[in-house]
Amino acid sequence: MGNGNIKQFEKKVFIIVFTQQELNDWRNKIPIMRDIMDLKPVFWMNPNLKNMNETPSFPLTRDDIEEAELLWQRFAPFLENEFPETTETNGMIESPLKRINHMKESYFTAIDGALYLKCDHELPIAGSIKARGGIYEVLQYAEKLALESGLVQKNDNYAMFSNERFKSFFSQYSIGVGSTGNLGLSIGIIGATLGFNVSVYMSIDAKQWKKDLLRKNGAEVLEFEGDFSEAISAGREKTIADPKGYFVDDEDSRHLFLGYSVAALRLEKQLKRENITVDADHPLFVYLPCGVGGSPGGIAFGLKQVFGDHVHCFFAEPTHSPSVLVGLVTREMDRVSVQDFGIDNRTEADGLAVGRPSEFATAISDQLVSGIYTLEDNELYRLLAMLADTEGIYLEPSATAGIPGPQQITPYVKKYAIDFSNATHIAWATGGSLVPENDMEMFYNKGKSLR
Repeated sequence: MGNGNIKQFEKKVFIIVFTQQELNDWRNKIPIMRDIMDLKPVFWMNPNLKNMNETPSFPLTRDDIEEAELLWQRFAPFLENEFPETTETNGMIESPLKRINHMKESYFTAIDGALYLKCDHELPIAGSIKARGGIYEVLQYAEKLALESGLVQKNDNYAMFSNERFKSFFSQYSIGVGSTGNLGLSIGIIGATLGFNVSVYMSIDAKQWKKDLLRKNGAEVLEFEGDFSEAISAGREKTIADPKGYFVDDEDSRHLFLGYSVAALRLEKQLKRENITVDADHPLFVYLPCGVGGSPGGIAFGLKQVFGDHVHCFFAEPTHSPSVLVGLVTREMDRVSVQDFGIDNRTEADGLAVGRPSEFATAISDQLVSGIYTLEDNELYRLLAMLADTEGIYLEPSATAGIPGPQQITPYVKKYAIDFSNATHIAWATGGSLVPENDMEMFYNKGKSLR
């Protein structure tokens, strides 16, 4: 049995059916739920936000993040061997930080502070933020198996993972994952490269080109007519039935979370290189597109460990898939889905098309995220076209969700009397570089027509 699957057997599935009266009660009890259920864009300030000296003990610490970074470093020679696109970074999977002045001037009427784009759409291998979590989880599993079998020691040169002996060894094991697209790409590509038998259970929202690319890289793709929850449930059930199966659980994975959190250590170095100060007089605002909540939650956790109360993290979700928002607002966390409230979970932002939030990540984000705002799909397309016109940068629709952040959070800035004049704003771009040219042209043309 793969590591972690004992817990997967005990995974609880919550099915809630609210009566119409109960839905009306939610509307009356929590006024913002009216607009959420009516699919209107909203901004929510988190009343449970804690200062770092007030937060409870989390299941992970900064030491865990540092250990995760060491694992990335051990595997750098292997990644450089297998993926030539990582040669310039010596096998490290990292993205640039770019100032987007033209976009800021075109989109915002008057926003103080500098606006940057964290270009995770350029991450090598998988072309999205999921490269951080997905690749990390597979690498830690591969290392665990190799260490237990005596194939490797931690002080060895991990370039040896490219040897046929390792690939033959890993071919005994299977990896499964449920995905709306990008997580599946990261798991499928790195898993197949190592030699694992990888099965990706894709929801109806997943784009065809992502399925084609997975198959091209040697992963099995299984398609479902339902959404992410159906795909992940089917994948979990089938994978854990295999004695040598390992399921990457986007709803409840500490390893995915840790992989994302390492981004904070890398960002700290980038900011220092840019001579950007983060302190009480120079606050940092980070805007993170959010689906199940693992990647934004992991990054927010890491940023809070590095910058403490001087960083303010906000999640951005589609109006049709506000899973983390609904979980936090109702206090039901992962026990409810957006469908329970009559929200259809259908959005063009396929990477964010998730109905139920992560159990693991949501419990942590509840204490750390400053707020959440929602956007309509058409706005994502408009942002896509505008960014292409002003900066020559092309993203997936879902990856643009962080860009409007500075103008969305005005109530928060007023409440806490924060001076924006010396602020740094970072919109986290989560995917786009692997999108086929024809698909990107369609995205752009749609955004252009909406402008």
